[in-house]
Amino acid sequence: MPDQLPPVTVVAPEAKPLNRGDRSTRSQNRRTRTATAPEPGQPATARAGAVTSEASSDGTSALQPAAASAISFSGGQVNATPFSRPGEALEVVPGLIVTQHSGEGKANQYFLRGFNLDHGTDLSLFIDGMPVNMPSHGHGQGYADINFLIPELIRSVDVRKGPYFADLGDFSSVGSVAINYVDKLPKNFAEVTFGSFGYRRGLAAATTAVGDGTLLTAIEGAGYNGPWDVPDNVRKINSMLHYSQGTPTDGLALAAMAYANGWNATDQVAQRAVEKGVIGRFGTLDPTDGGTSSRFSLSGNWAHSSDYGQSRVTAYVVRSDLQLFNNFTYVLDNPVNGDQFNQLDRRTLGGFDARHAFDWRFGGFETQTRAGIQSRYDDIHVGLFTTEQRVRLSTTRDDRVQEGNVGFWTDTTTRWTDWLRTTVGVREDIFAGRVRSDTPENSGNAQATMASPKAGIVLGPWYRTELYGNAGYGLHSNDLRGATITVDPIDKVTPQDRVPLLVRSKGAELGIRSKAVGGLTSSVAVFVLDFDSELLFVGDAGTTEASRPSRRFGVEWVNQYKPLPWLAFDLDIAYSRARFTDFDPAGDRIPGAPAWVGSASITFGGETGWFGALKARYFGPRPLIEDNSAQSLSSLIFNARAGYRFDSGLRLQFDVLNLFNAQTNQIEYYYLSRLPGEPIGGVADRHVHPAEPRALRLTLAGKF
Repeated sequence: MPDQLPPVTVVAPEAKPLNRGDRSTRSQNRRTRTATAPEPGQPATARAGAVTSEASSDGTSALQPAAASAISFSGGQVNATPFSRPGEALEVVPGLIVTQHSGEGKANQYFLRGFNLDHGTDLSLFIDGMPVNMPSHGHGQGYADINFLIPELIRSVDVRKGPYFADLGDFSSVGSVAINYVDKLPKNFAEVTFGSFGYRRGLAAATTAVGDGTLLTAIEGAGYNGPWDVPDNVRKINSMLHYSQGTPTDGLALAAMAYANGWNATDQVAQRAVEKGVIGRFGTLDPTDGGTSSRFSLSGNWAHSSDYGQSRVTAYVVRSDLQLFNNFTYVLDNPVNGDQFNQLDRRTLGGFDARHAFDWRFGGFETQTRAGIQSRYDDIHVGLFTTEQRVRLSTTRDDRVQEGNVGFWTDTTTRWTDWLRTTVGVREDIFAGRVRSDTPENSGNAQATMASPKAGIVLGPWYRTELYGNAGYGLHSNDLRGATITVDPIDKVTPQDRVPLLVRSKGAELGIRSKAVGGLTSSVAVFVLDFDSELLFVGDAGTTEASRPSRRFGVEWVNQYKPLPWLAFDLDIAYSRARFTDFDPAGDRIPGAPAWVGSASITFGGETGWFGALKARYFGPRPLIEDNSAQSLSSLIFNARAGYRFDSGLRLQFDVLNLFNAQTNQIEYYYLSRLPGEPIGGVADRHVHPAEPRALRLTLAGKF
């Protein structure tokens, strides 16, 4: 019999461990769960100490990982290193870069596996079972704003990459990140943070027994000006009520969340404006850019486990509002009033995810089958308007969009021997919707279906090492308005080509994960991912559009080393080669696609006493246009932390962001814009949003 692989990090999708039908094992699985939060800012054990005995985010006990790149992190691991904004908490995901090119209330920009994912597109994000990505959004397909995230409340982050998982549909071809909140806290806490550039934040969270369950309450307020010549003036309020009974496998949870934010924005600016002294490095070319955003949600999770299997149902309803004011081209299109535009997205959405898993025997082999149905409906008011200093001048287009989808999926995992298990699955997605446009020619209906088979194999363990192979088909949806358009919404005459509602993706991955060296978990994954049509960000419109077919292949190397209980090291390196696969004289490079990214960190500390962290994040250069004649800068930024935990529960923490004050950019684009006095046709130039300079933040926290 081969050596058994010690516990390694797990991933959300799988249900409980395959067993031989023993009832006592099932009962024990239902009882074992750690749903309380670690102390905020707790270094914990970095990533090397993750375990497999926890229940997964779908409320069932997790199988061993089904892919080399699948991994899970605890809340303590997420909060172990400093980050400047909530979205950057997700940089715990190996190979993921999270940036911001505008104000602090706008969705982050994401980069993973050689993709510039704009504000979401092919990276699906979930918080407590609710999807965050927005289809047919006013600022880009798949827009995923997680500024309402409260990192201190995270219980786990489950990561999967590639189109290999039957329970994941739209926006998941590159990857999926499921963030799960705690049900209760080990102790109530409150904390305040003050820092450079007007940063201030307060957070309080408490749990109390209510009847047979637990009520978790949290409220957060934050403000920030930033280093910008025109202060961001962020005004953020965020809150949550969460009631739970039972366990994730036999229980009920209800949650209400409320979030509102308002901000000014220093968007990306033309590099030539800085070089000519028109503005400073932190200046703006339109001081009235900015926006407001709000999100209110109700959600529920119900789970039940019995001899007949394990069932789980998640349901949610969300109200989301966004107003954005951007000016990316200055006076290129309108020399008199300027090119500022307003993007409106106001929607109500609701949906559910129902799934069931059961064990059985296939010819005497231990087998588990899962099946589920997922559905979502969005009722959207989306508009694009020309503005000057946030005052509307005219309507470019104003649409009402109703869009729904249903996904049916199933997969079966069979353990053929102690060293071989396979998973096969299939997913069927059905999308349909209607557009009612202010331009009647652009109104209409669209619908599409797509089937996506998946498969995976795991070999081992041998010498505490497992081998993985995965392949599958996936999809992403395009903006429904692009599937019904016939004429240019501005001149109402010029014919426009429609895009398909659904676009095929397909990928494969080979990998290995080993724990042969004591204290070290290391994995390597080699992947390839093809799209029939790339989604690209359009700088002068502030949205995404369907583009050319593409292929990426690459490799990820992830290392987690914990030589001592209070000390951990991490090193992640990822390389991707991204190319368009059709012929075009413009070139085959994909704008914004990074080749090299990496991170390294060291964390130390225990329950009391000194603790700290140092993290380096490398973001390699990217082509900015198809012929690669213009490239972005690379960036290497260090963040550091030092603090002390007193026996009384008091915590004092000092963070330094951009420790060495790197003079680099968060984001870069290359497109036409025009400054006053320049040629009427505009000037092609790189447009940049600088990284913030060194910033200090001091946190005082207490438990009660």
